[in-house]
Order: sequence, then C-alpha cells, then structure tokens
Amino acid sequence: MLKSLGKDPEEQLADISSQNAVVSGSIFKLPGKKTYDLLRSSWTTERPLLLLLTTSMAGQWTLLILFYLIKAGHGENPLWFQNISTNFFRSSGDILLGGLFPINQLTSNLSERVEPDDIHCNSIDPYGLAMALVMKYTIDEINATPGLLPGVTLGFESYDCCRQPAVIMKPTLRFLTTGSTEELEVKCNYTEYMTHVTAVIGPCNSEIAAVIGKLLGFFLMPQVSYRATSDVFSDKLQYPSFVRTVPSDRWQAIAMVQLLKEFGWNWVAVIGSEDEYGKQGKQQLSSLAADEGICVAYEGLIPVYSDPVPMIQEILQRIRDTKVGVVVVFSVSQATTVFFKEVIRANMTAVWVASTAWALNSGLIALPGIETIGTVLAFADMTKSVSLLSPYVHELFAKLDKERLQLGSSQPSPSTSPLDNPCPDCWNLSSANASIVDTELVQRTAFSVYAAIYSVAHALHDTLDCSETKCSRHPKQDRVYPWQLLKKLQKVSLTLNNANIEFDAEGNPSIGYDVVVWIFQNSTVYFRDIGNFTKNITIDKPLIKWHTANSAVPTSTCSSDCQMGQVRIVKGFHSCCFDCIDCKEGTYQNKTDDIQCTPCPSGQWSTLRSINCSLPTYTYLSWSSYESIGLTLAGVLLLVCQAGVSVIFFKHRGTPLVSATGGLLCALSLMSLVAGCASLVLFLGQPSDTVCRLQQPLNAIFPTVTLSTILTISLQIVYVTEFPERAPVVLQNLRGPGSWTVVLACCGLQMGLCGWFARDGPSLTRYVAGLEVKFLTRFLACPVEPVLNFGLMLGFNGVLALISFMCTFMAMKPVRQYNLARDITISSLAYCVTWVIFIPIYAGLSDKEKSIAQVMVTLLSNMALVGTYYGPKCYLLVKHPDLNTPDYFRTYLEGAPPIPPEENEGK
Repeated sequence: MLKSLGKDPEEQLADISSQNAVVSGSIFKLPGKKTYDLLRSSWTTERPLLLLLTTSMAGQWTLLILFYLIKAGHGENPLWFQNISTNFFRSSGDILLGGLFPINQLTSNLSERVEPDDIHCNSIDPYGLAMALVMKYTIDEINATPGLLPGVTLGFESYDCCRQPAVIMKPTLRFLTTGSTEELEVKCNYTEYMTHVTAVIGPCNSEIAAVIGKLLGFFLMPQVSYRATSDVFSDKLQYPSFVRTVPSDRWQAIAMVQLLKEFGWNWVAVIGSEDEYGKQGKQQLSSLAADEGICVAYEGLIPVYSDPVPMIQEILQRIRDTKVGVVVVFSVSQATTVFFKEVIRANMTAVWVASTAWALNSGLIALPGIETIGTVLAFADMTKSVSLLSPYVHELFAKLDKERLQLGSSQPSPSTSPLDNPCPDCWNLSSANASIVDTELVQRTAFSVYAAIYSVAHALHDTLDCSETKCSRHPKQDRVYPWQLLKKLQKVSLTLNNANIEFDAEGNPSIGYDVVVWIFQNSTVYFRDIGNFTKNITIDKPLIKWHTANSAVPTSTCSSDCQMGQVRIVKGFHSCCFDCIDCKEGTYQNKTDDIQCTPCPSGQWSTLRSINCSLPTYTYLSWSSYESIGLTLAGVLLLVCQAGVSVIFFKHRGTPLVSATGGLLCALSLMSLVAGCASLVLFLGQPSDTVCRLQQPLNAIFPTVTLSTILTISLQIVYVTEFPERAPVVLQNLRGPGSWTVVLACCGLQMGLCGWFARDGPSLTRYVAGLEVKFLTRFLACPVEPVLNFGLMLGFNGVLALISFMCTFMAMKPVRQYNLARDITISSLAYCVTWVIFIPIYAGLSDKEKSIAQVMVTLLSNMALVGTYYGPKCYLLVKHPDLNTPDYFRTYLEGAPPIPPEENEGK
C-alpha cells in the first residue's frame, strides 16, 4: 500500500483506495519488527508516512488516511541528516557497538619492529574509511528510525585494524574493558561481566579475525564480520560467538567448481595466498574439484610475508609447463596485485577465476597492461544497494568543511593515540573526498556492514523485548550482557532491502554470489553481471567477451608428466587427469607410471622424492673431527696436570702431608683419576661390541676408587672431631686395614652395578639390528640401556661424594694446622654439582651431543677433584715446604682433637 508514496497526497489517496485493502480490527497494526520494516523504508527516504485506520460499522469499512511530511524545505535528504555528528568514529549511546576497519594502511617495516608499538599506519585506506562510514551511517539511520529500538540509542566506537594482528589487539582489549573504564578485570566468573561494548562488527579479513575470534569467543561476545570468509570460523567449538554477513569460502569453492563444470574445464591450476584465507580456500577448492572429476594440474602459494616475486615467477613457469588454460586465484588482494604485475610482465593470457577478496579491487584493475591478461570471471558477494549512503557521506563531509572553517586551523594533535583518534588525517578531508563511497567495490560490499549492524539491532530488539513503540527492558536499568545478545543474534531473521538475512547453525548467512566478468574498454575496466549463485550457478554466457579469437570459449584439458620421484594420483573418474604427488620419506617411485609410491624394504630408507631406497649409514666421533680433537686436547691437558700432581706427591712420599692424605691410598686415587681420564678415549672413534661393554663401566668405576679414598679420609676426620677420646685408637684401624676395606667395599659394590649394567644391556650389534630404520644417516653411539642401571652407577658415585661432603662441611678447623676437611668439602661439592647439572641437560640432547656432553662432564668432574682436592696440597708442597711438618698435620696423624680458637687464645 506504500508503493505510491512518491506522489502527492491526492494521488496517494486514490491509489490506496483503489487497492480495496481489507484490514481487520479497528486500527491497522503490524507486529513490531514488521511495522519497523515498513516504516524504515519511508523514514529513510522521508516520503509521506501513511497511517491507516479503519472502523467497522454495520459491515461497512471506512478508511481514514492520516499523512504528514517530515521532510523540511525542498531538499531530498531526510530531516535527520541535519543532526549528524562529524565524529566519524564514535558516538555515545545506551548500548555501544565496536567496529574494526582498515582505516589506515601500514607505513612501517614490520621486519624492523623491536618494540610492541613499533608499527605505524599513517596512510588513509579509502576502502577501510568508507566501511567505517557505512557503520556510522547505519547507526545514525537506526537511531533516527524509532520502530526498531524505541527509546534506546545505539552508540559505536570504530577503530583502525590496519590489517595487522599487532594493531587489532589494542581496540579489542578496549572493547573488553569493564563498562566505561579502561580496566580489564580478571574474574573467576564472567557471566555478569559488563564489557565496554556489547558486540563487535568486523574485522576485514580472516587472518586478523582469527587473532581476536577466540578471545571474543571466551566472553561469548557477538562478532559479526563483514569480510572474514574462511571456513574455519564455521567451527563453533573454536569460534562460538562468530557470525558473518558474507558466505564462507567453502560456499565460494562450491560455486567455483560449478563454474568450471559449466564450461567443461577439467584441467586447471589453483593459486592461493600463503595465509589462512588462501591456504584453506585452495585446499577446499582442490578437494571439491577432485570429487567432481576436475583435475588440478598445479597448486601454488603466493608468499604474503616475504618477497613473493621469485615464487610467483616459479608459479607462472609451472602454469606454463602444465599447459592449463584456466587458473583459479584464491588470494588476498595485496598478493594478487603483485601476482598480476608479474603476469603482465610475462605476457601471459588465460582465463582467471577470481575469489571475492580481489574480484573488485580498484588498485588491481588500475594496473598498466591489465587488459592483456585475458578473461577474468569473478565472484562477488551478492549484495543490495544502500541508497542513502552516498548523500549521507556528502552531507557529512560538507558539515566537516563548515566545522573546519569555523574552527580555523585547529586540528587533532599528531601525538594523539590511535585509540582516541583512529584517523588524524581525516580532519583534512573535504567534500571532494566523499566519492570514496561511490566506488564499485564499496557499493558492492557496503551492504555487508549494513546488514551486520542491522542484524545486531534486530537481536537487541528481541533481547530488550521491544515492540514498535517501547522496549520492556532498557539498558540503563537492565544490563544486557553479550552472551544474552548472542543467543538472539544466532536466531535473528530479517528482510533488509528485499534481502533475507538469517544465520545457520555455523553462523553463515543465507547469501550467495554474483558472477561478474571484467570488461576491458579504452584502458578502463568495468564489471558486468553475468550470473549468480545461491545453491546452483546460472550463467548468461552470451554476455561474456572472451579473450580468444572470435570470442570462442577457451578449452582446458588434462595432460602432464610427473617428475622423478613423483607418482600419479588419479582425481575423480578421469584417468587422464592426475596430480603429481611427491613420494614421501620411506617410499620411492618404482616405475614412471606408478599410481602410488612403493614402501621401502625393511632395513632401508629413502628421502623425499626418491626413485630407490638405500641402506642407512652411521656416523661417529671420528678422531679427525673437531669435537674429537677438542676433547682429546682437553684430556691431554688434564693428564699433564694429573701427572704433575703425581710427580709432586711421589717426590714428597712419606712426608706428613702425603701420610695425612692417605699414603698409598693417595697414590691409588691419583692413578684412578689418570685411568678415568684415559678411558674417555672409548667414546671416540668407531664403536664396537667390546668398546661399548667397557665404555660406561670404566667411566663409573675409576671415579669410585678416588671418591672411596676421599671417603676414608672423611671418616677419619669425623672420628677426630666428633669422637676425640676414641680417635687415637680408631685411627690406627682406619688408616690400616679399615681404609682398604672401605675402598674395596665401595669398589666391589660399584663393580656389581657395572656387571648388572653390562649383563642387562644389549650389545651394539643387537642394538643396531633392533633399530627401526627411518633414516639414511644417523650418529651411532653405544647404547645406554637400561637407563636405570646407568643411573645407579652414576648415582653411587654421587652418594660417595655426598657422604664425604656431609662428614666434613661442619668439621672444626684445627688452629694453626692444615684444614684437610676444607679440601674434601669443596672437592666433593664440586663433583656433585657438576653431575647434578649434567642430568637434566643430558636428557634433552641428541645421541651425538650426549656422547660429547658425558665426556666433557667427566673431564670437568675429574678436573674438579684434581684442582680442589690435590691443588691446595701441591701448592703447600711447592710454595711452603716448611709447613710440611708433623706438627702442622698433628690432628690427622695422631688423632689429637682440634683446639677451638678461644681455648687456644687462652693458652
């Protein structure tokens, strides 16, 4: 009944009367949102609004028409245009929505970023700014139309995402702050947590949508994206609060496959950008194509985060080699622009099937020579026009001009935070810049933002229990939590500009695609609609102007040869169409026409793309390797030190110092240290069964001899300091048979552990025979198995050192005598610390690194014993031979108890 609202009142009355509308009840009234849908179209165009009332008397109907004009003056813009604010990115309201748009472009080099804020976006992105203005327009339109949220005002805050994950996190965290504060609370329960905004509109692509999607999903905050198309967001377990007003890439892949089938193209190449959008789109398209018998001759990825030119040149060469005539490019616009620069430079022509991300990109169609690339068939999101957007933006920019003239040269400070002013340069925009919303790309994508905001508004309508005149709940009195809004949003259904908007269980809309062809004319490009896709594709083929001679439909059929080490995997039901698949490690290509890779025989292995298998080879620490040379030099140096100590002690044999150190046991200890150092040669060179049987036991038994001799001295010190009255008698036994008994007992127990290790451990031959061959080259080390036995051997030495430490670290220092307890304490502690550090490091190393590490730690522990236990004694013998007297070692030689310092001073 409102079809004739463009006429004058008398004509409208005649038109409505002629419709013979039958209206029941006393007042014509629609349910809330339906009434709103009717009102919105007339309110936004400011045509006369008709209220139809009827009365019922004696079976007769009387139609009363009450109309009024809201429009002021003779202009065509609605009255509410006069009240719009010039703040592009913010307005207050009872409920706030957050917006994320690529308002600016990246102007800094990410590779030089060393601090979190070392990222700058200082160049206006016209498309992103236009999308932000669509949000402002939509919010203002909803607030000016009382039928949807009566008595409730929507506000918004829009921020720049710069298409960068590092930039989008700041506004997202602000969205999640508590109410109007800038604090993000840490709580155990977020059910009643009131966030700064109730829903988020955006962001602009799949990659950065994924960055914040799970974070917003934790709060169950509705995230309505207008451009993120990756199918990964259909997973509601990972992204429970994500919905979108554009179809998913899986839907687009289905449409592309139907397009290929429509023209009989079964031999194609698929190119994607090396990001989430391109990788997943390429994968889905290839999978669906295989199911439909379409052969993908080549798949390639355009680098996004590194120089793409070398890879693009390789991709183009592979496209030539495979001789495909149709290439599907599933890529973001930045990567596609670089790609087609190389296509133009290479003078390549083909049929290019464009994904929505670059189908209408204004920068791409402006490339010099773009008309030479061939035919471009593109998919664009099915859309509706937002009729008042352009006049709104022109009015907005005109008001900005007036405001700038009134304020003179005053403009925002350049140091203002992007969170406070996402676009400082926008202050300088004028009416001439209002055309940013008139581009083809904006006109075709603005509806996605428009629909996203209206979807949230309708969900709020249901959440607040609104009619067309009032809402039962109001945000000022009743809190509206994001998770409450999400429930209603997922069930929302509305008709917007004759388009039905609703979301399925995965958050995807009931929207399809328009199919367009690029028309090249006089060095310019414009777009012609040639079909559409909802569930099935329809193409008006005569509308397409092909790049071929006589505009004949191009053909693209199967054929290609695989390279060495690749086999043919048939796709679909066409044996002539196949992909060349690399033979993975452990398999090889047996014949040129194989359809699957042949597994390697047992005991053999192959590398990627092999044509045969080989027996594995083993490496070891050869004597000529740098590691072996270094370890050998360190061992020789230590042997020289040990030999020097031995010479000094032999020269002073029978002196009080040597006697106090153990006499013959001291010589045995030094020989064990020398033997332990020499035994490390078993870790170098090619291992054998005999070498592996001796390697670990000798590495354990020689330190045991030294540590057990030190233990006997420690026990003597305990008797002297703790049991002075019995010390003279006990020392005679400890220094004689008792010392040798302790040493033999310790060595016998260690030999038992070593025998257990050797018995239970496998021989090298059996160990190698039992290896699962999944390598061509491997370092061969002696097997350290069982690990428990190995740990007991090393642990036993650690226990000896620890007991020695416990016996001496609290021993009383003899006055004016040599402190033998100090040497034992330091040496045993150094030994323990060295091996304790070794254990966690050893567990995480490779076989080669384990061998090197064990040799190094053994040398270090050996050096620690020589330096801390024998070093001070050598110093005394060489530098202070006058102290090598019985009186200076009386406590340890005679068992005389040490005299406390205070008693000695009294004497």
